[in-house]
Amino acid sequence: MTQGKPESYVRQAVVRCGNCDWCRDYLKESSCLFMRRLFRLYDRERRGGRAVTDPELQRLTDLCNLCGICPCVEIRTWVRQAKDGFVERDGLPKVIRVLEDVRLQSKLAGMAPRLANALLQEGPVARGIKRVIGIHPERKLPQFPRQSFDVWARKRGLFDKPVGDGPRVAYFTGCTARYLFPDVAKSAVEVLEANGIAVYVPPQKCCGMPTMLEGDRKFTHATAEYNLRELSAVVEQGYDIVCSCPTCGYFLKAVQPADAMHTPDFRARLQQLAAEEGGDLVKMGQRLQREEPALQGRADPMFDRAPQPSNLRMILSGLVRDRGYFGAFDGTERLRISSRTYDLGEYLLRLAADGKLNRDFGPVPGQMAYFAPCHQREQAIGQPWQDLLAMVRGAAPDRVGEPLDCCGLGGIMGFKTKFHPTSVAIGRRLMRKVEAAAPETLLTDCLSCRLQFNQMLPQPVAHPVEILAAAYRAAKEK
Repeated sequence: MTQGKPESYVRQAVVRCGNCDWCRDYLKESSCLFMRRLFRLYDRERRGGRAVTDPELQRLTDLCNLCGICPCVEIRTWVRQAKDGFVERDGLPKVIRVLEDVRLQSKLAGMAPRLANALLQEGPVARGIKRVIGIHPERKLPQFPRQSFDVWARKRGLFDKPVGDGPRVAYFTGCTARYLFPDVAKSAVEVLEANGIAVYVPPQKCCGMPTMLEGDRKFTHATAEYNLRELSAVVEQGYDIVCSCPTCGYFLKAVQPADAMHTPDFRARLQQLAAEEGGDLVKMGQRLQREEPALQGRADPMFDRAPQPSNLRMILSGLVRDRGYFGAFDGTERLRISSRTYDLGEYLLRLAADGKLNRDFGPVPGQMAYFAPCHQREQAIGQPWQDLLAMVRGAAPDRVGEPLDCCGLGGIMGFKTKFHPTSVAIGRRLMRKVEAAAPETLLTDCLSCRLQFNQMLPQPVAHPVEILAAAYRAAKEK
């Protein structure tokens, strides 16, 4: 097997994880089916059984939904490279291109949402249509709304930049809220405006995470190029970027800027500082902190390490290069966008810490439980939504699920005919915990998790920002 063959990347993961064995027991307690299968294949081959075959390696790749639970970045990188390689070699099925484009689905269904919902919900006609378009017949589809968030936002003037010098944010809506759950996006705007924050919805496309997960590198790069251009402009104009979708936030904060400090443009900036400061790394770091906008945004270990002499020395040496997924794009732009991107709950909790959060909440009674999704946990921002909802009388939710639990949907992966049973199997462990908690309402900020909960549980599901919006409305009705 030659290097560069898609299976070779997965083989590296099997060998590395099997030889290391450090997290075998750790991940055995998780929802991850990828690692369980990996260790079974490794053990079989090591004990003299049948060698791991290429088809088995490809099926292993299909089990990974890049949830981020595994501790080693290299493993995720190899899996992603394998997914890219399989698409480059074997092509991307047309049904996947349709499934991964939520905007296109919404546009088609939006022509006649009532008819689309009637045809796609339940019954033999719905199951037949799903089979034709590559969706598992048992997979429940969300109701297509009669009006998308874009229509509402345009009427509200949110596509126009606000006038004035007050606090303002650029809202990166995310496809699922934008096209399938517009009430979530409306609630986000309502809560921000209740706190005196002017909201601007800049031109935007899909963040790129779902298409990257499918190995559709070309499509992912096209959307990333568009978003980099638009978001760089709003950051330059002084906006913070807020995301109500944790996957979008994780992508903009961590996935897109990975290794960006090792790009030629960022290295050139350091070389200029080195020339001006006579190579004094301490003075270079001090100037970088003062002058580089990327180091003046939110707190993050990535930015904290940037001005340290050892880090500057490594970047200047050129020994490490940005060979990552987005290495072809301007590294400084990626870093500046990352430094000004906030999870919506994180942003609101920061307002609370500064004494600027409007705490005029009315009661929102009901027994609630909150699940923190994988990509929210990967941002290492604590539990902002639990802290915020604790301020609302009657709404303080219990936490459900553990750090190694995953709903299992994996974006569009759970809709596909072949992956649906695996998706349900991954999520079953978490669902049992929710059933034991028996909340009246289940809360999660991930709308993919919401789709999976709707598939497997009877409880209504809401985004925490919808509860905050309801609390502000309840206060007005006193």
